[in-house]
Amino acid sequence: LDRLLPIQRADFKGIFKAMKGLPVTVRLLDPPMHEFLPTAAQLEVEIAHLHQLRDTIKALEDLPETLKMLNPKLYQQYADGLTPLMGALGTFKKSHMEDEVIAKKEKILKKVRALAEVNPMLGHRGVRLGITYPEIYCMQIRAILEAAALCGKQGIEIYPEIMVPQVATVEELKRIHSYVQRIRQEVRATHGIDVQFKFGSMLEVVRACMRSGRMAETAEFFSFGTNDLSQATFSFSREDAENKFLPFYNETGILEDNPFEVLDIKGVGQLMKMAVQNGRATNPDLKVGICGEHGGHPGSIRFCHHIKLNYVSCSGPRVPIARLAAAQAKLLEDQYQEPV
Repeated sequence: LDRLLPIQRADFKGIFKAMKGLPVTVRLLDPPMHEFLPTAAQLEVEIAHLHQLRDTIKALEDLPETLKMLNPKLYQQYADGLTPLMGALGTFKKSHMEDEVIAKKEKILKKVRALAEVNPMLGHRGVRLGITYPEIYCMQIRAILEAAALCGKQGIEIYPEIMVPQVATVEELKRIHSYVQRIRQEVRATHGIDVQFKFGSMLEVVRACMRSGRMAETAEFFSFGTNDLSQATFSFSREDAENKFLPFYNETGILEDNPFEVLDIKGVGQLMKMAVQNGRATNPDLKVGICGEHGGHPGSIRFCHHIKLNYVSCSGPRVPIARLAAAQAKLLEDQYQEPV
């Protein structure tokens, strides 16, 4: 993490400069830790090959003495070639086959097995990772605020926003907020600048939507992560659903659309609508948006405008469609009717 800090700080500084005068929302680490490590199967194969290679090198090292003992004439015949071979083996062994190389891979394998989960996308990820390993989130928060302070010293207009993923409880959000406030004071003492920023939460867990009124006491903005929220609401795994039964559901009319491509207004949308209303009852100035694939779908954008979201966020190629759909949603807002 100490090595990552300057890299992340430089990245954020570059982003803030490029986005001068515009808000930049940084989502703290979301994926589970195992995604940053090799698979157990891959490590097991590598370790097995290293052990086999070490045994082979040892056998080759014993070859001269074995030949001397079993066939001295044959040894004499190949002695000139064996000497440089032994030297090369020694060099290779020293650089590639030290015991610590194998020990390091075995240590990583042990960690991979310890981090293994039955359902990692519902497991140790997002804010849960940031609370059990606070040093990870603290490094990211420090990198964001230090980058913002450095830009501020250069007179660059910046609007950083720190967003926490996978939040389910108010206490989780408060815990991360306490990290942010502590680091903010440290950055102010170090750089002499009180960095101004917004602190918010993703709403991608059903419980967070139900508790949005309390969440808004701490969060200054919400962003609906509708991919995860759709999975949670339907109790579908997207990959499994799309590869198994979802096409059949669409063909037979059980579901009109793929809910991961078109926002499910009747279910997920109602959760969003309730969360916006309850959040703004607590904080009328609450900024609320949506991020992900649905943010580029015209019909989904019309619903987002209807429930008074401030923005939609989508991938670059979908931006022209999203801008056009947002304009149409505004022009036709009086004609909009929610599906029943």
